[in-house]
Amino acid sequence: MKARIEGDAKGRKRVVDACDEPCAIERGMRILGGKWTGSILWHLKDEPVRFNDLARMIGGASKKMIAERLRQLEDQGLIERRVLETSPVAVEYQITKFGCSALECLDALRRWSDSLPASLADQAGFDD
Repeated sequence: MKARIEGDAKGRKRVVDACDEPCAIERGMRILGGKWTGSILWHLKDEPVRFNDLARMIGGASKKMIAERLRQLEDQGLIERRVLETSPVAVEYQITKFGCSALECLDALRRWSDSLPASLADQAGFDD
């Protein structure tokens, strides 16, 4: 059902069929909407990536922030962490099948974002 506002004879308004909290959109945004989350998943879409390489790929994000997001994504089952038996020891991350299910949404968001008018992109604080 779709939420809507109805008014009574006295002009008072009330919500009918309000969304459950959180609604499906909000649940998805809570998972994918975190800063750097989409970028991390996008960079892992083709192959496993070592932590330092991933940090280099994501300009503007601190290693601390990337590590935090990676732990969160691992806890949510979107990525897997693997310790490599190298010297020195290295860690790589790869997207899971569940994580791959988010890529279609991220690609649609990328296409939409690419089509934004310059004035709106400027308001968001980004330059082309």
